[in-house]
Amino acid sequence: MSRNRTLRILEFAFLIAGLAAIDYYIWSGVNAKLYQAYENWKFDKARQEQRQQQAEAPPSSQPSPPAPVKRRHETNELVGRLEIPRLRLAAIVREGVDQGTLEKAVGHIPSTAWPGEPGNAALAGHRDTFFRALRNIKKNDRIVVSTLDGDYQYQVQSTKIVMPSDVGVLKPTGGGNELTLVTCYPFYYVGSAPKRFIVHATQVASTPPRQQSASSISRPG
Repeated sequence: MSRNRTLRILEFAFLIAGLAAIDYYIWSGVNAKLYQAYENWKFDKARQEQRQQQAEAPPSSQPSPPAPVKRRHETNELVGRLEIPRLRLAAIVREGVDQGTLEKAVGHIPSTAWPGEPGNAALAGHRDTFFRALRNIKKNDRIVVSTLDGDYQYQVQSTKIVMPSDVGVLKPTGGGNELTLVTCYPFYYVGSAPKRFIVHATQVASTPPRQQSASSISRPG
């Protein structure tokens, strides 16, 4: 009887642990979606206010095309919004790749270029949330990074799988303004994935804030 009781207690404990894990997973997903919705609203509002201020400014004071100045960025600072239209992927991007940031947003890898700057801007995201769609990305897909400095369009040049120690993928290749997306691989691996999936793209166009229209940025699907 004592052994059977112990087994029942263990079964109950595992059941509670399993339910708690499911609840946490569901809550994390809901929390991330709520965060993204709110941050998208704030970002769109800030861009609208910026366009209004620029429209009301005298022509002589209108800004020239975006030319971001390199500076130190604070952890969790807003970078902008990443979109891959064909994959219906859209996510707010923040500075940093700590766990707290990656649970609710795509993270800009510190020490890499800022979007629109010369060099290689690198963004990281979890394979089971924001970057799950990258499993279907193809060469020549369009990627848009929208910031308060302007919109930057990139075209996918290649994808590859590397080991986590291969930090060379974050270095510029000399191809102008570049963008690298990083996520864990395999996409459906259970536990801590052993490899990294890399998407490399080059900038093909940029749009200064004053040329952006309210309909130029699609909403997350």
